[in-house]
Amino acid sequence: MSLADFSSTIFRSLRRADQRKWAYTYLHGLLITPGKKSVRRLAAAASSDPSVAQALRQFVSLSPWDFDAVMEELTHWVEGRASEPVWNLGRAVLPKRGNRSVGVDRHFDLESGRSVNCQLGLGAFLSVGAVQFPVDWSLYLSPAWVQDPDRRSDARIPDSEQYRPLWALALRLVDRLAARTSSSSPVVVADMGDEPDVRYLLSGLAKRRCDFVVAVPPHLPVLPVGNMAATPAPVSARARLSAQSTEPAVVTAPDGRQRAASFQTSLVHVPGLSQGHSPGPPYRLFAEMREPSVTGPLWITSLAHHGLPEVASIAAAHTGTADAVAHLERDFGLLDFEGRSFPGWHHHMALVSAAYTYRHLGAPAAPTRSGKRCGAAGRAP
Repeated sequence: MSLADFSSTIFRSLRRADQRKWAYTYLHGLLITPGKKSVRRLAAAASSDPSVAQALRQFVSLSPWDFDAVMEELTHWVEGRASEPVWNLGRAVLPKRGNRSVGVDRHFDLESGRSVNCQLGLGAFLSVGAVQFPVDWSLYLSPAWVQDPDRRSDARIPDSEQYRPLWALALRLVDRLAARTSSSSPVVVADMGDEPDVRYLLSGLAKRRCDFVVAVPPHLPVLPVGNMAATPAPVSARARLSAQSTEPAVVTAPDGRQRAASFQTSLVHVPGLSQGHSPGPPYRLFAEMREPSVTGPLWITSLAHHGLPEVASIAAAHTGTADAVAHLERDFGLLDFEGRSFPGWHHHMALVSAAYTYRHLGAPAAPTRSGKRCGAAGRAP
């Protein structure tokens, strides 16, 4: 498929011909411009006309076009290329100087282990083979942003955008994927190892009838599955796993490569996810032993009766989300948005996502969309 045909498909919702023209120009610039993808450099790669830079800046930051409609089209396009029924949620930490860019705040970066002045985006990714594709984004807005009328006005934050903790942003992405895709039994995968209220995410996914594999904080309280006649006191997930012996499992990567690994695992209940007086369904808690006495992230999954190799492979494949974000940062300008507005940030993320998708998945295919969707049971977080 030519870039012109791809662009006209993904950006078909843009009402004006000039908007569609600048979408193609920006997309083309992201694909051919080496190094930093500033608007000036994108414009220079496309044309010697000095007015192009201003036109691109206007298109991204000020022109009224619908991010959701573009990402819905991109979702359909990726899904039509035989995507896997796994929905990965991953973070993009976008360092910024100063405090005027929309959403900028101090956040703890899981990757570097330090606090960073940055924007924090949460993305939804679909997998096609071994590659993950970004098909939606949400920007985290702290209470300091949503409760300040002047900041809201300056950044053009819509009235509909209120404070949502990270777990609520994750559920919103899941709901949007459920509305846009035909996956009948998706598995939601996310690293929430620093989210203190992760139980709200697990509960929300259970209500939506979505299976999940989620990395959780070590202090998450759990109860062992077994004789509940005398209800024991909850223990931390870390303590529960540390009492278990190791089990071997073969972990399979999305590209088919396999490796042997050792895991600690236990079937548990999670307080707060019970059903009436029942302790609720069992969940599998597991972590890979990477060195003697050192474990990797702690994962919990609703796929309790699936084999350890299967759920461990799903968890291990989540590293592909971080790889995709790094690739977007390095080669597609994810970090290079120069504007400060809420609509501009989303427009840039849509264009970057489209460029990445075209580079990795440019061949045509006929989409097939049908079937029951995750989320039919309700939308309450």
